Amino acid sequence: MLRISLLRFLSLPSRSSSSSSLFFNPVSPCSHSQSMATCAYTTSSDSASSAKLLFRQLFEKESSTYTYLLADVAHPDRPALLIDPVDKMVDRDISLVKELGLKLIYAMNTHVHADHVTGTGLIKTKLPGVKSIISKASNSKADRLIEAGEKIHFGDLFLEVRATPGHTLGCVTYVTGDGPNQPQPRMAFTGDALLIRGCGRTDFQGGSSHQLYKSVHSQLLMPHLLEMQVSTVGEEMLYNPRLTKDEETFQNIMENLKLSYPKMIDIAVPANMVCGLQDLSERPVESVSN
Repeated sequence: MLRISLLRFLSLPSRSSSSSSLFFNPVSPCSHSQSMATCAYTTSSDSASSAKLLFRQLFEKESSTYTYLLADVAHPDRPALLIDPVDKMVDRDISLVKELGLKLIYAMNTHVHADHVTGTGLIKTKLPGVKSIISKASNSKADRLIEAGEKIHFGDLFLEVRATPGHTLGCVTYVTGDGPNQPQPRMAFTGDALLIRGCGRTDFQGGSSHQLYKSVHSQLLMPHLLEMQVSTVGEEMLYNPRLTKDEETFQNIMENLKLSYPKMIDIAVPANMVCGLQDLSERPVESVSN
């Protein structure tokens, strides 16, 4: 699936902060040419709670997939999690975790991807203590099947789960926690639900343009949401050529995109339904522990 260059996270303000002062500052900007690059970001806040969060963005060039590493570096165990890892980049991701002195506890997906095989299964074979996470609605396998409203804790920090189906039936968005001891501004990792000046396609894997429209407008495109590093939620509310339309027009746009068949879908989807481990011939699919 072709993806535009996108930081797939949104920055959300705290309830007590001025919206004009909240943004994300790139320390080292990412580009598609930086397939092995690590991009570091810091918030504009100087609070102790923001200092707890270590955040890195990683990139896989072939599928244009962004992987995110988050960790609570103020906690004695320095627990960490990876969002949307790619099988081909597992060694890179594990090396970074070790270099930063982190303890990886979760490898998680926003949805069942069609453009790459997830790295969660391979990570589990290399780091046996790691648990995999995906939504229950995806009907796939993982150690933990999450639903809307649940919290995923890593140290003293947590991610909130929001259901954002439409691109696929089981899409979720992970939002950093709200509260006095959580980093600000808040971030939302949207998977393919929302893209810059666009959104994920809805013509396979239980996709629905009606459902995606409702998800994005009820969970992401709300007036109190703030800036992304490359675009802003405010800009998307004004200029997104798909999602600024009424629902009927949006559905007509999505039904007439005439996109090509995803080249990896027949390999990626079956693999991702079983945590990316279906190609390990010595372990039959039905016995895979995820």
